[in-house]
Amino acid sequence: MDLAPILAAAGVPLVGWTSHSTWLYRRLATARRDPLTGLHTRDGFTARAEHLVRSQPDRTTVLLIDLDDFKAVNDTHGHAAGDVVLTATANRLSAWCGPHGLAARLGGDEFAVVVLDATAERLERLSAALTTQMSLVGRQIPVGASIGVCHLADLPVPSLTDALAAADRDMYSHKPDGRTSRRR
Repeated sequence: MDLAPILAAAGVPLVGWTSHSTWLYRRLATARRDPLTGLHTRDGFTARAEHLVRSQPDRTTVLLIDLDDFKAVNDTHGHAAGDVVLTATANRLSAWCGPHGLAARLGGDEFAVVVLDATAERLERLSAALTTQMSLVGRQIPVGASIGVCHLADLPVPSLTDALAAADRDMYSHKPDGRTSRRR
């Protein structure tokens, strides 16, 4: 009995399932990345951040970053300028995190970071990088960012949820206009 036709017939569904699973994997990977900035989305961030929190809680710091007066950038200079600011912020966060950190765009102008060994000096460098003016079409656009910090070692029970909540409270306490409650 010639098995070649039977094996060929069996191979067709296998090729179909392989290509379908590859397509699904790529769609899932794309869904976990913000299309504008290339950073992780909230879902993509959470799984990886929780792993860092569990594996090295004594060295892990969680940050929330909110761009100050970002609406004014969009209103004054247009949404394309706002997109440039978001992309530049994402690039600055990624560079600052390096290989031992993780940055995400949670939505709008809000970002999250989980990083190991965030010293005070290193946090100062991040603040300086995020508040550097950007040049767009010959204009200087002032950029500001409020940063909330939570060192997991400071929490009674280290968890990503509690660290994000603490970083959120810290971030809003540093807003330039004194707001301490959430906008939206």
